[in-house]
Amino acid sequence: MSRVVLVTGASSGIGAASARRFAREPGTVLV
Repeated sequence: MSRVVLVTGASSGIGAASARRFAREPGTVLV
């Protein structure tokens, strides 16, 4: 099953940490 994650506010703080974390998983990350 494919997963798509949309992370808003990914330039710093928890958004950036979340984007990096999701990028390690299979699927697509949209920042």
